[in-house]
Amino acid sequence: MQTLVYYTTAILLFFVGLFIWLERKYPYTKGLPLFREGFWVDLVWYTLIQSYFLKIFIFDYIILPADRTWHLSSLRLVGSWPLVWQVLFFLVIHDFYIYWFHRWQHHSKLLWRTHEAHHSNKEVDWLAGSRSHAVEILINQTVEFAPIILLGANPLVVPIKALIDAVWGMYIHSNINVRSGRLQYVINGPEMHQWHHANYREVFYANFGTKFACWDWLFGTAYLPDVKPEEFGLYYPYPRDYFVQHLFSVKRMDEKRLMNSHPLLKAYHSSRQRLVQAVRRLVAPVPARSAANPSPAASAGKNVE
Repeated sequence: MQTLVYYTTAILLFFVGLFIWLERKYPYTKGLPLFREGFWVDLVWYTLIQSYFLKIFIFDYIILPADRTWHLSSLRLVGSWPLVWQVLFFLVIHDFYIYWFHRWQHHSKLLWRTHEAHHSNKEVDWLAGSRSHAVEILINQTVEFAPIILLGANPLVVPIKALIDAVWGMYIHSNINVRSGRLQYVINGPEMHQWHHANYREVFYANFGTKFACWDWLFGTAYLPDVKPEEFGLYYPYPRDYFVQHLFSVKRMDEKRLMNSHPLLKAYHSSRQRLVQAVRRLVAPVPARSAANPSPAASAGKNVE
């Protein structure tokens, strides 16, 4: 099992590099920077920190205690199936659930509060899909992985399905100009999901599928015009800070006013901004100097000569 985790991690990192390269080579929206606004919040807080702690909470404090209480996994209801069929079974039933739950989130004012963070990015790329409210992840991943454990599936199903989820989530959000043709009627891709993140009223209730686009076509929620969207994100202001984003789902407020309301909050907010700026300077490429604008050292050399 531990060896498989190493392999799945390596595969995941390979696809990260591949999607980044494809976004630069064949962009859906041209001019989108790699380190877009909100990149570090999505990478550090949502992808690394939140995912790590929610994984521990979901498995160690929800799923495994439930299995110790009911002993359902010992029945091995699907454990005798071939591994491929187990993975495919859980992929399809979970994706069917996600379609309806996702659709419900867009129709319910209460559930929308747990989903709006996912739509808050003004620029959508391979990492944008990681921005999801902690409550949303808690619900969806419990529903996703609890049946795998409780039905006694092969333990390999969990890391394999988690890998497929991660790769497909990056793919459908990626800023890649993909044309799937008729395959888009079955398998979901960026061409439909980029529209789902667009700031247009006609797509607010459309394109809810994740891995399988067939649910949208079957249930009348598909939207795929010939043109590309020009605006993404929410039509109302949304906080940039991870903690304020979660607070915003409970109580609406102005982020700047909140951060200036107390010295400690103001110090935290300013230190976070300085840290982000420092990291950006660290990873930003050094601009090449042209002959018309030589470096100070080169100019000094000319003057000496």
